[in-house]
Amino acid sequence: MSDSRYQIDVSVVTRFLPEQSQPEQNRFAFAYTVTIRNNGELPAKLLSRHWVITDGDGRVQEVRGPGVIGQQPTIEAGGSHTYSSGTLMATRVGTMQGSYQMVADDGKRFDAVIAPFRLAVPGALH
Repeated sequence: MSDSRYQIDVSVVTRFLPEQSQPEQNRFAFAYTVTIRNNGELPAKLLSRHWVITDGDGRVQEVRGPGVIGQQPTIEAGGSHTYSSGTLMATRVGTMQGSYQMVADDGKRFDAVIAPFRLAVPGALH
């Protein structure tokens, strides 16, 4: 969104969880830590999320729901909110992307885009 009042930036750090994975059963567990930074001019509340998870075989799973990890945080202008979650995939490599549905203090609803990021077992990519 080009309006400077509503500027949310999302960054993600991922890691493979070998202790929760079962490669012989095509079960690969990944954790991701998301930082949502409000670079806008108004506080904004995270209402809901929409994830698109695509595994290495092109299978797509969509996840929608209220908040993140049971919370609907309000992020002050200049502030941030960080949380960790996880996902399972049937392949060693995949991607996630999506959006957060936000509402600013002035009542304006807008989406914060989550750019695609890769989930990969170490050594799975050359």
